[in-house]
Amino acid sequence: MVETQWSSVSGLYCNKMSPNVYRPHSVTITEFGAVGDGVTLNTKAFQNAIFYLNSFADKGGAQLFVPAGKWLTGSFGLISHLTLSLDKDAVIIGSPDSSDWPAVDPLPSYGRGRELPGKRHQSLIFGSYLTDVIITGANGTIDGQGATWWGWFHNHTLNYTRPHLVELMYSTNVVISNLTFKNSPFWNIHPVYCSQVLVQHVTILAPLNSPNTDGVNPDSSTNVCINNCYIRNGDDVIVIKSGWDEYGISFAKPSSNISISNITGETRGGAGITFGSEMSGGISEVRAEGLHIVNSLHGIRIKTAPGRGGYVKNVYIADVSMDNVSMAIRITGNYGEHPDDKYDRNALPMISNITIKNVVGINIGVAGILEGIQGDNFSSICLSNVSLSVQSPDPWNCSLIEGYSNSVIPESCEQLRSNCRQTPVCYDGSASSGMHVQAPRHKSSTSQFLNPFLKLASF
Repeated sequence: MVETQWSSVSGLYCNKMSPNVYRPHSVTITEFGAVGDGVTLNTKAFQNAIFYLNSFADKGGAQLFVPAGKWLTGSFGLISHLTLSLDKDAVIIGSPDSSDWPAVDPLPSYGRGRELPGKRHQSLIFGSYLTDVIITGANGTIDGQGATWWGWFHNHTLNYTRPHLVELMYSTNVVISNLTFKNSPFWNIHPVYCSQVLVQHVTILAPLNSPNTDGVNPDSSTNVCINNCYIRNGDDVIVIKSGWDEYGISFAKPSSNISISNITGETRGGAGITFGSEMSGGISEVRAEGLHIVNSLHGIRIKTAPGRGGYVKNVYIADVSMDNVSMAIRITGNYGEHPDDKYDRNALPMISNITIKNVVGINIGVAGILEGIQGDNFSSICLSNVSLSVQSPDPWNCSLIEGYSNSVIPESCEQLRSNCRQTPVCYDGSASSGMHVQAPRHKSSTSQFLNPFLKLASF
């Protein structure tokens, strides 16, 4: 197993996960007095139904079915061995009353609420220390009615950090699939301190100007698979995190073994795929393939800062298409604020073994800005088979980085002009060797995934 690529293990794991687990016991939310008129508050009905189903956890598990209707509710928790299943015409609606989203303790790897010191609002759907949890449906909808929260955010009238739509903590064997998530107050799907998580066939929607409505945020989590999703929102489409400054360093739980594939994303405030900026517990062994990023601010982004510590390493991103993206690739070594003034300014992050290959883009503003940290050069940044139609006369701006490139149009910055084939430092996605060489593939098209897109491009 030591010599087995982590990506193949992750892929095998993904194939074993399914939303279609048989549950011998099933109830409908209406059996507990819920009314699907979009007006009646059903928090107690959801809580009572799940409390009842807990008695079946050791008897094969149970299902809570939500039929067609508009089911207004405040925050409610899940249990192990449960399937929450939504009819195609079912809409779970988050209450616009903040008191229906209780304040809870901050995450230990963050030390405080992400937006404000102190506590944070509990997610609409939450759970902790669970196993075998499925949230699914026939493309039913979970709507957070985030506009109210966004208004409070812009008006600076929040007392606590805004809530997510779904947050599961310290949980394993989690499947989230075949649903639409809309208008989250804050991040949409947040598995934190979890393992064995599958997010697939999910649609996430929020206005392009909505603040911090990240799509899927694996955070200090391992063995995570995200595939076949469409995300259009106001911030990062997929973002991997692992704790904030001294709190993330102390908690020391990395995000690793993460597989991302077949994602279409649009965002005016973030990137198609992002690492950080909260990455103090470390991020490694990430493989992302088949990304289609349109009408967005950034394509691929790494964010960190002095004081973060931690690392982002062994990242392999391939088969990416971009259209109308302001900046294709951005690495920032001085991004974001700190939770407090207790962080160690000498805790410098390590950014290394980042491979980006088989990328094509049209209507690109700037190819890339890649900036390390003084005294902490980011290393082994490898670009291969990248072809971008760039509007700027200065396509690349690089400083305090080291790396290699091959077949990059427009020609990459001077710091990356060595040849990967001749220097054994380009990460190829193998767990057994982060320094193994893989010669770039020279093809008439970047990949089968990109063929239709390439017909639009003229380089």
